[in-house]
Amino acid sequence: MPAYLRPTSQPEALAALARGRLTVLAGGTDYYPSKVGKALTDDILDISAIAALRGIREDATHWRIGATTTWSDLVAAALPPPFDGLKLAAGEIGGAQIQNAGTLGGNLCNASPAADGVPPLLALDARVEIADTVGSTSVALADFILGNRKTLLRPNQLLTAILVPKPAHAARSGFLKLGAREYLVVSIAMAAATLEVDAGRVRTARVAVGACSPVAQRLPLAEALLAGAPCDARLGESLRAEHLAGLAPIDDVRASGAYRLDAALTLLRRVLSRLGAQT
Repeated sequence: MPAYLRPTSQPEALAALARGRLTVLAGGTDYYPSKVGKALTDDILDISAIAALRGIREDATHWRIGATTTWSDLVAAALPPPFDGLKLAAGEIGGAQIQNAGTLGGNLCNASPAADGVPPLLALDARVEIADTVGSTSVALADFILGNRKTLLRPNQLLTAILVPKPAHAARSGFLKLGAREYLVVSIAMAAATLEVDAGRVRTARVAVGACSPVAQRLPLAEALLAGAPCDARLGESLRAEHLAGLAPIDDVRASGAYRLDAALTLLRRVLSRLGAQT
């Protein structure tokens, strides 16, 4: 019989991972659909009962989002404008049942190229906290996800939190997603941006695109273009296809690679112009 463990503390969970390979489960919104029609043979470590892994806390230099914080938790939390883009993404992840069960940490560990949470977290310059029985460390989210369904996480490690640094200037963020319909759909393309604004100009821009490469990516050429620009409703107009260098969208049943690239450019222009128009 497969083992099923449901610890109530992080040390207990890490000790179990150190003893042998286990499949870590939180909301299970990706795991269970992948097992339809198949026998459940995995040894499971269910971390949903570890209270310390859930919730959002503000510290002096950053916000700490526990790995098992759900999308519904995030939407309901009183958070400042830099989180608006992440909240928009949260509201488009499945339906209410998925948002109530699915977790931010699970979304990152699943490492789907179309994971809606990744672009807005990249635009927030997020890091992930990783723990084992020896201690904990943090790595940039951009370095954590290595490819389609691949991460840095080792079998004896647990993703425990997402760390979002506080911006140096007043910040605003946005997110747009394109699918075959508005909700309950896998993304064809998505775009996220966070702008730090001072005296009417963009001081720092972080933009990211998902579902257009094996890993969602920041766009350094676009960010360099935007830095110092007037922050107004025309902000997105200067963006061109060459500023999306590094993306490698595929052809699949949802869209062609060329269509995805054009959609990503359009989405990003719209996100930036909407953010620029905010007062």
